Amino acid sequence: MKVREIATMLGAPWTGDGEREIVGAAPLAEACATDLSFVGNAKGAKAAETSQAGCLLVTPGTELGTAMIFVLQPRGAFARCLTVLYPRRRAAVGVHPTAVLAEGVELGDGVSIGPMTSVGEGTKIGAGSEIQAGCAIGAGVTIGDAALLHARVTIYDGVKLGARAVLHSGSVIGADGFGFVMHEGRYQKFPQVGRVEIGDDFELGANACVDRAALGVTRIGDGVKIDNMVHIAHNCEIGNHVVIAAQTGLSGGVIVEEYAVIGGQVGIGDKARIESKAILGSGCGVLTSKIVHGNQVVWGTPARPLKEYLTQLANITKVGEMRLEVKALRARLDALDRERDA
Repeated sequence: MKVREIATMLGAPWTGDGEREIVGAAPLAEACATDLSFVGNAKGAKAAETSQAGCLLVTPGTELGTAMIFVLQPRGAFARCLTVLYPRRRAAVGVHPTAVLAEGVELGDGVSIGPMTSVGEGTKIGAGSEIQAGCAIGAGVTIGDAALLHARVTIYDGVKLGARAVLHSGSVIGADGFGFVMHEGRYQKFPQVGRVEIGDDFELGANACVDRAALGVTRIGDGVKIDNMVHIAHNCEIGNHVVIAAQTGLSGGVIVEEYAVIGGQVGIGDKARIESKAILGSGCGVLTSKIVHGNQVVWGTPARPLKEYLTQLANITKVGEMRLEVKALRARLDALDRERDA
């Protein structure tokens, strides 16, 4: 792909050798004359001075003496270019002979169903979707257009999944929530008879789980991105464009409003609310029914505003020093007492 063709795709101005052929992409320090790279910050600009990249995505006004394409967000533009330079290899359209489709399954145009996959009765799979090997899709499921289910994904009955979803291997949608009631000294299962509804452009990482509601709906909005090994419990509601990093767990009934960012290994208690554009730092804990206010950055357990957390952390580091000071003061007081009694 030529430099000028990349610029045209991005709708961006360019300078330098527009006929240079670009066949790959690489970090600034590793790029060669046929690679595309980008300059995202001041550190990158310094590295770009010695980079051998054939073309750079840069912000307007940058001068580096090579082929450059001027964009407002180089990293985002670079991501778009990667999809063109490294197109995903699609499976052949059609149903593999070893796949099992129940009665009433509806497949849109251009759907691919991989080997050893099962699809339940009445399920609908949208046009251009790819279901890879070993997936298990229940009855009455709706999958939107251009979805991608990697190998060994499981979707339980009745799930609704929007267009362009990406589900990675081992992920599970629609399993029972953790619902039990104590009856006559023993735990009895509370039937999980709700459902899961997920919007467009959703991505779910490997071995992550989204549970069905006990009653009603576990609902996830458009553009939500969930990392590996995340658990979304029954009756959670997640707004549009929320990002959740790995090993995080949401208890039942948690509400996360749009554009919130949740770091890795975060624990959120039952019925807590994370308001719009809040940021939860890695490893923090939100107690049951608590509210994290919008546009706030919190850290620690229990989660608290970042400034308060850092102040407390700084104080903790002084505890050892304060202990020695108290010990010294106590020794002086003991000495004064001995002098007074003498």
